[in-house]
Amino acid sequence: MDFIRIVIEYTGIFFIAYLIGYSTFLFLSVIVGGTVLFDKRKKERLKNVLNHDYYMPITIIVPAYNEEVTVVDSVKSLLSLDYQLYEIVVVDDGSSDSTSQKMIEHFDMKQIRQPINRAVKCKPVRAIYSTDQQKVPITLIKKENGGKADALNMGINASKFPYFICMDADSVLQQDSLKEIMNTILEDNNIIAAGGLVRPSNGLKIMEGRVINYRLPPKILVAMQTLEYERSFLASRLLLDQFNGNLIISGAFGMFKKDIVIDAGGYDHSTIGEDMELVVKLHVFCRANNRPYLIKYAPDAICWTQVPERLHDLTSQRRRWHLGLFQSMWKYKEVFANPRFGAISWISYFYFLVYELASPFIELFGIITIVLAFLVELINVKFMIMFFLIYVIFGVILTTTAFINRIYTQNQTLYLTDIIKATGLCVIEISVLRFIMAWVRITAFIGYNRRKTDWGKIERQKINLR
Repeated sequence: MDFIRIVIEYTGIFFIAYLIGYSTFLFLSVIVGGTVLFDKRKKERLKNVLNHDYYMPITIIVPAYNEEVTVVDSVKSLLSLDYQLYEIVVVDDGSSDSTSQKMIEHFDMKQIRQPINRAVKCKPVRAIYSTDQQKVPITLIKKENGGKADALNMGINASKFPYFICMDADSVLQQDSLKEIMNTILEDNNIIAAGGLVRPSNGLKIMEGRVINYRLPPKILVAMQTLEYERSFLASRLLLDQFNGNLIISGAFGMFKKDIVIDAGGYDHSTIGEDMELVVKLHVFCRANNRPYLIKYAPDAICWTQVPERLHDLTSQRRRWHLGLFQSMWKYKEVFANPRFGAISWISYFYFLVYELASPFIELFGIITIVLAFLVELINVKFMIMFFLIYVIFGVILTTTAFINRIYTQNQTLYLTDIIKATGLCVIEISVLRFIMAWVRITAFIGYNRRKTDWGKIERQKINLR
């Protein structure tokens, strides 16, 4: 009994330290994120921002696998961007539906012969189609199935311009997104990549690249993901951005300098977390070769993307994300506790290792310890309930604050009903959905060899464009 008592006491101390560490990170994230955004708005009001008529040419790469429902609308939205010099390359990665046929028919595309330089490895081309009858050139490449990373590598090989953007076929860029993300790139010659802000588009009306009358989505599961996205993209990424410590640029919207990516070897075919894998690879590559670099976050470059509306689809997505996180962190485990990587090692890698990759296992261990302590009557139930309530209230305040900050700094209308709804949903997300997702991530490794390169499938809805 004494041994069990000692184990439980030390376990309690560990979990208090664990939660204090996580809460401190979230608190600093929200404070720093809000400060950065408010300072940015202040500079805009004082006209102390970068304004230019210079357009760096950009290739937008859209990898698509069975995206017949959304691919045409996604490309149509790209044609309305407020930018002058870009091209669109859609890569059909061996779809079994009519993804390519929808593109060919809608944009009246013609098959062409075009040599593609294999600067990075990818599966062979089946056919290439093109049209120059739109605002900018559109190219469609049909290739053998090789996964999303392989499709992106094909897009890099086919691109004509020095910068490329990768985005999903179910996503829509806000009208000024290219300008905003390129402004970030132009701030410093050493910037080799920049990530935009990804926000859920489910249930929203989008007209000419602008959301009309933004409201918190009516579906509970989508609304909870919206709050999660606001917390993640507003807070943690802005904090990590302060010391060049971002390890992820979302696959839904990121810009990269093409020659650096090619030198580093392009996207890795063997992972499903290709977005994180590439960013960590660039950190390692540039430091190993003593190349000065910066990887930035552009909070005003907005991409609207569809999130899962069914719990089954959400669990499938999060399982894939967790496997991708594991693959990237294991592949670049040299970063851990390595002084050569500075704050990236001691803060960024440590955070993702402890509070993202290992967190579901730590939480499961905590639940088992609580049950064991209860069975041997070594737990103060009132203290445990009070501690959990404090944690929930703290999380609700930080998440709601992040949500309000994002709405306010985007000059969108903030509705009282949305604030009340967000507060209630935060409680459900922290006390219910979080534990469901923890179980999903724990079981993600079951059947790992079969799933480790799988695109996954999520039911898509037609994009509500006006």
